[in-house]
Amino acid sequence: MQQYQSKRQMLFKIQNPKSKIQNRQRLIYALVIAFAFLLFTFNFSQAATAAAKHYTELQLPPLPEIKLPKYERFVLQNGMVVYLMEDHELPLVGGTALLRTGSRLEPADKVGLAEFTGEVMRTGGTKKHSPDELNEILEQRAASVETGISETSGSASFEALTEDLETVFGLFAEVLREPVFAQEKLDLAKTQEKGSIARRNDNPNSIASREFRKLIYGKDSPYARTTEYASVEQISRADLLKFYQQYFYPNNIILGILGDFDAKKMRSLIQAKLGDWQPNPKLAKPQLPQVSQAKTGGVFFVNQPQLTQSNIYIGHLGGKLDSPDYAALDVLNGVLNGFGGRLFNEVRSRQGLAYSVYGQWSPRYDYPGMFIAGGQTRSQTTVQFVKALQAEIKRIQAQRVTPQELAFAKESTLNSFVFNFEDPNQTISRLMRYEYYGYPADFLFRYQKAVAATTAADVQRVAKQYLKPENLVTLVVGNQTAIQPPLTQLASQVTPIDVTIPPSQPQAKN
Repeated sequence: MQQYQSKRQMLFKIQNPKSKIQNRQRLIYALVIAFAFLLFTFNFSQAATAAAKHYTELQLPPLPEIKLPKYERFVLQNGMVVYLMEDHELPLVGGTALLRTGSRLEPADKVGLAEFTGEVMRTGGTKKHSPDELNEILEQRAASVETGISETSGSASFEALTEDLETVFGLFAEVLREPVFAQEKLDLAKTQEKGSIARRNDNPNSIASREFRKLIYGKDSPYARTTEYASVEQISRADLLKFYQQYFYPNNIILGILGDFDAKKMRSLIQAKLGDWQPNPKLAKPQLPQVSQAKTGGVFFVNQPQLTQSNIYIGHLGGKLDSPDYAALDVLNGVLNGFGGRLFNEVRSRQGLAYSVYGQWSPRYDYPGMFIAGGQTRSQTTVQFVKALQAEIKRIQAQRVTPQELAFAKESTLNSFVFNFEDPNQTISRLMRYEYYGYPADFLFRYQKAVAATTAADVQRVAKQYLKPENLVTLVVGNQTAIQPPLTQLASQVTPIDVTIPPSQPQAKN
């Protein structure tokens, strides 16, 4: 009965004349609103269409002047250089110590020593805290302390909440000053490295990158050599201690700290934890390895029968960042690369030979880098792809860039300049890096001005001066059977490279 009354009431509401009038009024009101909205949208669209301009007609405001955040630099009595930069946006503090060392300084028969030293320095604990104790204290505070040694430098870093700064910085200082290099952690690192050696031929692009560096710098060069089972097995805990004791001194360190702290209190904390660390007065600037191009031409090949495409590198030895022509060479990079660059337009868009293609002058801070061009292409188009790259390298030497190409390359470079200063961490890292390698603090701003002053004649001049088509080394990692036409169309002699991983012990001869 109740259900019946409910339905009856609903029916009454629907049939009620007053209700019908109200519904009709609401409908008319909604239609009026909708019509007005459509009329507004149409008029706005018409106005926007009339005001629209082609992208080449857009007038953009000049880039704002970039100003460095305020920072402080001082030197402790023991020779440690310190940079402090306050940033109170978040209750966080982070710091990094740069150490003048690197894997390029390790003995040739113990490749991997520097990497193990940097890793086990942290994982092996300190004189006051075992590895587990160290990890537990840091995890409880959502903090971190990390160490490592790369090709050209060593580093130690920390991150902490402001309220935990004193505790975490104390652990950071311990790791720097009192590592114990626990044997079991070294054993673990060596086992993991052997696993990496076993897998190093799994990725064709990794093979190409590794073997190309050997062709340019030489297989025994500190800038190209690789760890092997035999070299890993020769490294002992005593070797790690010796390497550490050779380079880890306060007068060999640049420390930078950024975050939510008071500079005066931070100075006191640094002095308390690191100020009594004794320097090494006999510490000398290390002698860097000499660099020369190992192969000055030729075509080389790594056969990988499972591949359906080729990984290609061509190039030669390059230069350093302190070259007076660095800015013009970077503009040359802009002409060659990116959407609208010559390589993209010709090799990818017109010839359809690759999804990605590049040609890059890649300098280094204190040793010569490389000029590298390359990409990936189908096995059947390998030879055509290499010839297309060679042709574009010669064309940029012979054919002056157009005003449009020059403007595009310079504007792209200058517009991306602001992203070097997205956050204060980038700024303090750059200041430390420039001091580490002996560059002026305003190096990047000098570069910015030099880019703005670069002309089409400058680009053609540096292309002729620095690009060496006659010295180009070509490396192909691909399927020998599927590459048709064969690589002999590039050179009468194609040199195969054997990437077989040497065993840990020499195999006995029958």
